[in-house]
Amino acid sequence: MVKKSRTIPAVVAVVALTAFPAGCSQRCANPGQASGNPAAAEFATALHNKVTTDAMMAHLSKLQDIANANNGTRAVGTPGYEASVDYVANTLRNSGFDVQTPEFSARVFHGDKPAVTVGGTAVEARPLEFSLGTPPDGVSGPLVPVAIGDGCQPADYDGPRVQGAVVLVERGTCPFAQKENAAAQRGAVAMIVTDNVDEQQMGGTLGPDTDVKIPVLSVTKSLGIQLRAQPGPTTIKLNASVQNVKARNVIAQTKTGSPTDVVMAGAHLDSVPEGPGINDNGSGVAAVLETAVQLGSSPPVHNAVRFAFWGAEELGLIGSRNYVESLNLDALKDLALYLNFDMLASPNPGYFTYDGDQSLPADARGQPVVPEGSAGIERTLVAYLNSAGKTAQDTSFDGRSDYDGFTLAGIPAGGLFSGAEVKKSAEQAKLWGGAADQPFDPNYHQKTDTLDHIDRTSLGVNGAGVAYAVALYAQDLGGRNGVPVLADRTRHVLTKP
Repeated sequence: MVKKSRTIPAVVAVVALTAFPAGCSQRCANPGQASGNPAAAEFATALHNKVTTDAMMAHLSKLQDIANANNGTRAVGTPGYEASVDYVANTLRNSGFDVQTPEFSARVFHGDKPAVTVGGTAVEARPLEFSLGTPPDGVSGPLVPVAIGDGCQPADYDGPRVQGAVVLVERGTCPFAQKENAAAQRGAVAMIVTDNVDEQQMGGTLGPDTDVKIPVLSVTKSLGIQLRAQPGPTTIKLNASVQNVKARNVIAQTKTGSPTDVVMAGAHLDSVPEGPGINDNGSGVAAVLETAVQLGSSPPVHNAVRFAFWGAEELGLIGSRNYVESLNLDALKDLALYLNFDMLASPNPGYFTYDGDQSLPADARGQPVVPEGSAGIERTLVAYLNSAGKTAQDTSFDGRSDYDGFTLAGIPAGGLFSGAEVKKSAEQAKLWGGAADQPFDPNYHQKTDTLDHIDRTSLGVNGAGVAYAVALYAQDLGGRNGVPVLADRTRHVLTKP
């Protein structure tokens, strides 16, 4: 999951009882009771029972071995990522699938931790991706807070103080690249962007194709408030570069089922450079891969199932976006829905579903694009979690994972999520167990995101949920929790920026 929180009532009648080896330590309600189609529910429950925690852990062990053999990482542009692609592709081929590994180009930003001082005091900052670096001695100037608007227009920087200054701007609503360009036009030597939401979070991207002219860093909202109140002489030193690399996605589709009603399930395969990425996102990969293995290449389904393992998600959702951009209008309409699985086994887990009915309030960045049909997917997954003994809460479609290109193209989407860097509340700890006021995944984007920090219970519940949702929609796209039929689907062709 790329850098950048996440309630919904569970509504489902549950009557039958069965043993679920993947996610339940004791007898649990049958998730099939959540569906109005008994045959589809029976098929989904059967596949659910085949996707076991032990099998998913075996895939995770392989991914850990790959990272161990490749300097502790599976990031795009490294041998560890290429070995991960080969492992997934070969596993699918051994299960009878025809596998494609389409290649795409990605620009990879490399930036060291910047050295920043304001008024002689060191401050914590991070570069926006694709920021320009500085000379070895850095760049210096007075820190000038921009008080007019969001800093999106050159006129916002009018005044003699901006020339030769480091400007401080709020995150606002326009693209970072627009702010950077406007400030550079008025002679600023660097920019610091302060976040506008109460999260201990920094980061963002200027975009791989932007002609960046000055260094751009980000700081938290709280630090930004301090800097605005007490600006001073500022020096920034940043070593940064951009590299062009080739990467691959992995795509495989069942040979059976309607090719104009495709159920697609995906997980990103790459890690960050800092670690092996076993929860983020080996856990999603293991669940989707084992679902494919147990479903098989020629299952008795009404709707074809397409499995995807995305590259360069951690660089900005590049692999999935590239794939969606490659589809024409007819191919987009053939995709009935997209299920995204990114981080399913966090060590201090929550049980989240993507907010398909938009019941969460809009955050500072506004209401996301959520296509028709997404609410039904959410209800299906909420009902599944309820049947597994877990009360679901919402997580926003905030653009941090690979569903983003699909929803922008008008494709209904949903998925499961166990939490990342945000801290678990006291109410959530009471609901799900675990430690309050601690991150759902304290190892997020770190070298400690390893096999021994996987939560087996969360992996079992969520991983088997992948199988359940895929199988259910593979048999039935209709009903209250269904998606629009082919003739009623609205899609938008995405073009490359």
